[in-house]
Amino acid sequence: MKRIGVTGHRNIPAEAYGHIRAAIAAVLRTQTESVEALSSLAAGADQLFAVLALDRGARLTAVIPSGDYEDDFDDPTELDGYRRLKDRATLEVRMAFPHSTDEAYYAAGTYIADHCDRLLAVWDGRPARGLGGTGDIVRYARERGKPVTVIWCDGVERA
Repeated sequence: MKRIGVTGHRNIPAEAYGHIRAAIAAVLRTQTESVEALSSLAAGADQLFAVLALDRGARLTAVIPSGDYEDDFDDPTELDGYRRLKDRATLEVRMAFPHSTDEAYYAAGTYIADHCDRLLAVWDGRPARGLGGTGDIVRYARERGKPVTVIWCDGVERA
């Protein structure tokens, strides 16, 4: 079984969404063996990846950063998406953090990087805005020799 993990931005600009969705779907279509998808199910890239992977028949592993992770969702639609995806997960891995902190996000991201065969990064190439951000996880994965596929839309700036 091939294990593909995701790290990515929570806010995907509207003008990049279609390109990013198509690129993730294309990566998933190239897989000839069964896939385990690892995601923290955050809004944005994580949820998009999880939905597309499940649509392709992948098994989903939800990597939950903290005990109060649900409190981090400000948008009810994004929280609902998180709950629906978590309910469809084959496996749930919960980090040992009671509260959502940068350290909890970093732990979840490094867990995904450590346990995948390939990391998809929906990333604009800029430094992380806080510990555990996409840039940090990409650097961590690369330092460990993990294959990282960066997906972004040239010319699009993230807010």
